[in-house]
Amino acid sequence: MKEEIKRLRKEKNAVILAHYYQTGDIQDIADFVGDSLALAQWAAETAADIIVLCGVHFMGETAKILCPDKKVLVPDLNAGCSLADSCPADKFTEFVRRHPGYTVISYVNTTAAVKAVTDIVVTSTNAKQIVDSFPEDTNILFGPDRNLGNYINSVTGRNMLLWDGACHVHEQFSLEKILTLKEQYPEAEIITHPECKQPIIQVSDFVGSTAALLRHTIQLDKKQFIVATESGVIHEMKKKSPDKEFIPAPPNDSTCACNECSFMRLNTMEKLYNCLKYETPEISIDKEIQVKAVKPILRMLEISKQLGL
Repeated sequence: MKEEIKRLRKEKNAVILAHYYQTGDIQDIADFVGDSLALAQWAAETAADIIVLCGVHFMGETAKILCPDKKVLVPDLNAGCSLADSCPADKFTEFVRRHPGYTVISYVNTTAAVKAVTDIVVTSTNAKQIVDSFPEDTNILFGPDRNLGNYINSVTGRNMLLWDGACHVHEQFSLEKILTLKEQYPEAEIITHPECKQPIIQVSDFVGSTAALLRHTIQLDKKQFIVATESGVIHEMKKKSPDKEFIPAPPNDSTCACNECSFMRLNTMEKLYNCLKYETPEISIDKEIQVKAVKPILRMLEISKQLGL
């Protein structure tokens, strides 16, 4: 199957983009593996005719928004996102209308329709820097992740108005179990994604985006890390630092030792193969929404480029 995927990719001039939260076999066969910002940057620059986005639905939408003339495929259309689902476009649009004069900043983990009523999109990699780029007296409406919004408020001194949404994976980490792990591994550093709740962030040694967490584990002279984000990224951490130990932070569910996104795991090698072979499922976006949604994404990419992100 791996050889067939490679053959089809070459034959069809396709590029496979995979998020760090995909299973290890998909990450290994992908042309590029990255977080949401990197996937958007690669999608915007690729010369491929077909983009296969191994992630969740909004990531495929983002690629299609940036590349409306390319065919964008996803292995499973049912690979949604609890965070995007927590922010229905009609309700968010009404929320925006009720707050005129606010600059609307939306997390990339949103639907195309939400991005269409947004002034600028951010990812966890660039959210702080982009918020900092606005004057201090700017009224900002931030959605949908309340945990990321609270974290950005805390590190920037802002008082952004937050939409009440959250990621089911990052919401489920158990503070008690993380502290128990710290007792078992006293030398381990706790590293955490900013979508986690404030108590988890407060006990963490380092907080950052998925890519920042990976970079931190490579650069830091530590041998053990307790990782409080979706456990798929540990695959790349082990590849980059085989001499180090990575302990997944557990969720509240007592039966699980790690925290996985059920949506991300809907993608499989077999579905990736069928996706390339039959060129389906394909992402499609209403033209009017695409024209509106591309502007805040391009604005994000431009600022990120200026900031060297």
